[in-house]
Amino acid sequence: MPMSGNNNEHESESESRFDASLGLGDFVVGERSDPLAPPAGFTEWRRGAVAWAAALYEPNMLGSADARTSIQYDGKAQSVINLCSYNYLGLANHPEVIAAANKTLAKYGMGACGSPMLSGMTDLHRQLERTMAQFLGREDAMLFNSGFGGALGTLSGLLRKSDVAILDNRSHLSLRDGAVLSRCRLGRFEHNDPASLEAALARRKDKRQLVVIEGIYSMDGDFANLEDLLNVAEAHNASVFIDEAHSMLACGENGRGAAEIFGVEDRIPLVYGTFSKAFGALGGFVAGSSETLDYLRFYAHSYVYSCALPPVVVGAILKAIEVATREPQRRTRLWENANYFRAQLNALGVNTGDSTTYIMPLVVGDRERMYRLGHELRARGLFVAPVDYPAVPEDRICFRACVTANHTRADLDEALNIVSDTFVPAQLQHAQRSNYAG
Repeated sequence: MPMSGNNNEHESESESRFDASLGLGDFVVGERSDPLAPPAGFTEWRRGAVAWAAALYEPNMLGSADARTSIQYDGKAQSVINLCSYNYLGLANHPEVIAAANKTLAKYGMGACGSPMLSGMTDLHRQLERTMAQFLGREDAMLFNSGFGGALGTLSGLLRKSDVAILDNRSHLSLRDGAVLSRCRLGRFEHNDPASLEAALARRKDKRQLVVIEGIYSMDGDFANLEDLLNVAEAHNASVFIDEAHSMLACGENGRGAAEIFGVEDRIPLVYGTFSKAFGALGGFVAGSSETLDYLRFYAHSYVYSCALPPVVVGAILKAIEVATREPQRRTRLWENANYFRAQLNALGVNTGDSTTYIMPLVVGDRERMYRLGHELRARGLFVAPVDYPAVPEDRICFRACVTANHTRADLDEALNIVSDTFVPAQLQHAQRSNYAG
């Protein structure tokens, strides 16, 4: 949330009261007589000890999600280099996409005003379904009005109590929640570890099993170990579901995601993705066999009982696909920017984990230091996302940086200069203190 115009003296006061000993993981459950009341101590903690740190969240953007934008910070407009955006190909503000949205708005109005099952489906929605199915070489595709809701609805709609879902232990919460909602049995395997997947599948040989993986993992910025994981799944006759949310349209020669890069598209029967990343819009989709999707249309609750995507968004997505297909140089530029930025960060000594993509963590490993640095970076005009436990392990607390095709080399170099002036000295000082204490 935006800060409320605090002066420097008050900021310093708030900073000095910051309590890093507690985090969101400490308030998941609590004993209160009123189920609508948060756990004891949460409100006092949220409004007092961590208010200064929490001011980095829910920022007010004052412009579009472009490579440079403006946000409200410290009570005023702050120009920033935007490394928080999923607008990987720069399509959210592309002139042709905006024009298509305006044209669609004039014809169809704002909302679909009904469930797709009953009244909210237009010819444009059907066109987008056909386009996505053809784009991915699948028999059919269906649309969801939310990326999170689509993943949730797909898994909860297909899995049953007697089934087993085996998820990578860094799977997105929407996938975990979908499996839990289905009431199926839940298994985990260590991140990208075929031996761990082998063990998890071997424990439930007598059940129908679905292996759930992601093309790119959103906190780590690394690809799934697709070839080895698929070999294990196939050896156990397990089906595979891939979430290509962060990889779709931005990866592969044709933009079909991580599965295209690794040449395994024909080995994965069900593909999920979102329109809120490289497409620059919102919503989700799943593509697969017509038989599977015909069933899912009736049993995915987040599809049946939700309003359909606004037609204006559908019109924009159709144009975004057209532009991305016509201009593959956007993907080329995205990867050139990502590889340059990561190499320069590593040369500065910044730990970017196992990232090999345009998503990269800047690992801090300490809650208090991360929030102090977060304010310093934002004040200097660098907009990166603070990621705290339980979203990541406590020793992997970090900033997440997302590079896009629209970043210029000047944007990236300025961001690197800010990191060099702030992040690097803070980490070095901490390391020196740790070595001295040891």
